[in-house]
Amino acid sequence: MLTYERRGVYLPYRRRLKITEVFHSLQGEGVHAGLATTFVRLTGCALRCTYCDTAYAFYGGKWQSFEELQDQVKAFGAPLVQITGGEPLHQKGVWPFVDELIDAGFKPLIETSGAESIAGLHPQAHIVLDIKTPESGELGRMLWENLEFLKPSDEVKFVVCSPEDFEWSANQIREKQLDQRFQVLISPVADMAQKHVVAERLLASGLRARFQVQLHKILWGNEAGR
Repeated sequence: MLTYERRGVYLPYRRRLKITEVFHSLQGEGVHAGLATTFVRLTGCALRCTYCDTAYAFYGGKWQSFEELQDQVKAFGAPLVQITGGEPLHQKGVWPFVDELIDAGFKPLIETSGAESIAGLHPQAHIVLDIKTPESGELGRMLWENLEFLKPSDEVKFVVCSPEDFEWSANQIREKQLDQRFQVLISPVADMAQKHVVAERLLASGLRARFQVQLHKILWGNEAGR
């Protein structure tokens, strides 16, 4: 078993990750939307958000070595590599795997629920931190101290389920000055009928936030591996 240093502590890990799927697609969200990306979806998540669209990644999966995964990433050839889940930061091997991707010339995008500490992730990794809203059902799992480890180029994302969920999110953005510190995303759930209401409220709010819909769902629906 190997060890890696994370904020002064040496933690054990094996050179493998439990993987649900690896695929090549367009990035569907955030500041990299529309760009070719290799997605590495890890297995497992302790959260059960009401809107989760990847419950198939909760269980199963298969162990793959760092070398196997790197070969797949290289074969697809995209410079962007999205590390997602599930919750990818449940697996200790993610930290050294991200380091190796950067050493190999790739740009990792880390999509995380905010329920695991992001401390010690490589400074060149791009983090997309999901801030849980009340209607997610998992607000109590948020580690708010994660905000202190983000860079100005990183993203915070609010997945909102209703106009009321948006108002709560807007208050958090104002109180914590998130739109002055990071790139902020407002993402209505895919089946929300009132997306236009959220868009209008965002316009009226004066917040410096990006309204987004999920490009991959417009193109391919809920098809896995897209």
